[in-house]
Amino acid sequence: MSQHAQSTPNHSTPHHSSQHHSSPESAPQAGAAGHHPAPSSADLKRWRQYLADERAEAAVYRDLAQNREGEEREILLALAEAEGRHEAHWLGLLGDHAGKPRPASARSRMLGFLARHFGSVFVLALAQRAEGRSPYAKDPNATDAMAADEQIHEEVVRGLATRGRNRLAGTFRAAVFGANDGLVSNLSLVMGMAASGVASSVVLLSGIAGLLAGAMSMGAGEFISVRSQRELLAATRPTQVTLAAAPKLDLEHNELLLVYLARGMSHEAAEHRVAERTGLLSCDCDPSLSLQPELPEEEDQHEAVGTAWGAALSSFCFFASGAIIPILPFLFGLTGVSALVVAGALVGVALLATGGIVGLLSGTSPLTRGLRQLGIGLGAAAVTYLLGLVFGTVVG
Repeated sequence: MSQHAQSTPNHSTPHHSSQHHSSPESAPQAGAAGHHPAPSSADLKRWRQYLADERAEAAVYRDLAQNREGEEREILLALAEAEGRHEAHWLGLLGDHAGKPRPASARSRMLGFLARHFGSVFVLALAQRAEGRSPYAKDPNATDAMAADEQIHEEVVRGLATRGRNRLAGTFRAAVFGANDGLVSNLSLVMGMAASGVASSVVLLSGIAGLLAGAMSMGAGEFISVRSQRELLAATRPTQVTLAAAPKLDLEHNELLLVYLARGMSHEAAEHRVAERTGLLSCDCDPSLSLQPELPEEEDQHEAVGTAWGAALSSFCFFASGAIIPILPFLFGLTGVSALVVAGALVGVALLATGGIVGLLSGTSPLTRGLRQLGIGLGAAAVTYLLGLVFGTVVG
């Protein structure tokens, strides 16, 4: 890792950082002349931008570390230190051309703002994308070690972000699905009713009924789903009956061995565990085969699933918040085509937002996820509108 700081503030530094990328002919000529060509204005501009971004990214990691404790804090501070080494590299290349500090890129500034004011998993997800899009692998003035650092940083940040995703996965899933279901289902309902030719008051009442019915249904469904999933997971967790039953077992017909084999242990490991449980072994002769007593876990083993009440409440509230958007134009007195156009536009913006949030948290493109949500939602509404036209024609 020391090669990050090998650069010195003299003008020979660019040669050291890029000599492995130089042509065989250019290196001897430069050495014979005793000096190297001055960097171009494009090089200086690019290096200054790299320098500004490295400083901003180091500040982001330090700001995030202030809101963390223990291991996560140490990891974030180590990332900031690594960005500092990259900063030193670009300072060495720039030398006297460093000039006044340049503003960081818009992405780096946004990350810094979020890290200072929120410090949430969203910041880590954005940082993961930023590390994954580093240009160092293709830049001849960045060392191979710097490019490798950025690749490793992406995985480190991914691991930190995964911890946060696991903590909010269950409730977040219910919230996002609830909001999208509310947006799409109620927009489709409103579009279909309006296309059938009924009065705007009927469309509004239908939208309100759809909001209430859908929110109750989503809340109840999420409660049952999450409660059932947690019960299923809890049923698969080994109990501690082996501790109480082991001393009383008939050693000639020791069924305790079957317990451990059924749990997936190898025959050797299962026999070792049985010997521990029955008191034949009092030491960890082979720690790789030894599993300590099944003490109760204090922390939630199914936190990624979420709690039943939390999922139900999130699903209810977010479905309602999504379902109210398509009926807002009717609530404010709009009617006919104008109300439908405004409703479609509002829902479109909301779908882009929810899709973008999913993209951010998953470390993928927010724009791609947002456009996907938009296409699916408006497509479903368009199909329902056409069906409403057909239904209205048939009934009329």
